[in-house]
Amino acid sequence: MPEILVLYYSRNGSVRQMAQLVGRGVESVEGMSARLRTVPAVSTVAEAVEPDVPEAGAPYVERRDLEECAGLALGSPTRFGNIAAPMKYFLDGLGALWLSGSLAGKPAAVFTSSSSLHGGQETTLLSMMLPLMHLGMIMVGLPYTEPELLSTRTGGTPYGASHVAGINNDQPVSQEERRLCIAHGRRLATIAGKLAA
Repeated sequence: MPEILVLYYSRNGSVRQMAQLVGRGVESVEGMSARLRTVPAVSTVAEAVEPDVPEAGAPYVERRDLEECAGLALGSPTRFGNIAAPMKYFLDGLGALWLSGSLAGKPAAVFTSSSSLHGGQETTLLSMMLPLMHLGMIMVGLPYTEPELLSTRTGGTPYGASHVAGINNDQPVSQEERRLCIAHGRRLATIAGKLAA
C-alpha cells in the first residue's frame, strides 16, 4: 500500500496534532496510508543528548522512510518566520537523496503552527518548500475550493495548513484548522495516488 510520509517537528504539541490530522486525511483516500515520523531536537552543545528512540510519539525518521514514500507532508513550527532548526538540520543532511533523485517527482505538502496570527506562517511554509523543490518534489497547496480558507479567523493558507497556537500555546486547533489539515492530507494522498498510477 502506498504511504505518505508525514514528517514533523513539534515542541509544544500543536504540530504533532496537525500531523495526526493530516494523516487522517491521507488515510481517508482508499489505498493510501500515513507513516508518521519526527526528527530529534538539536543541541547547542556538541554532544548528542537525545535518545536513539523517542520516549513518546512518532519514531525518528530514517532515510528509507523518504525513499519508500509516495509523497511527503512536512510540518514545522514557525521560528521568526522560518523553519525550526531541528527540521532544517535534518533537511540539510539530505544531500545523498538529492544526488540520487529519489524524491524527484513525488508530491509534497507543508504545514505549520505559530504563536500569533501574523507570526510568519506563510514565510515559514515558503521556506519549507525551497529544499523540497531542490529535491525535485512537486508542491501541493491548499486551494480556495476548501471553503474554510475563506471563512477562517484562525490559521489556514493556500500554501499549506496552519494553526495559531497563541502566545502561551493554549489555543486548541480550531474546527476550520482541523478540516484544512484533513483536506490537505486528502489532497496530497489523492495526487500521490494519481502520480503513482
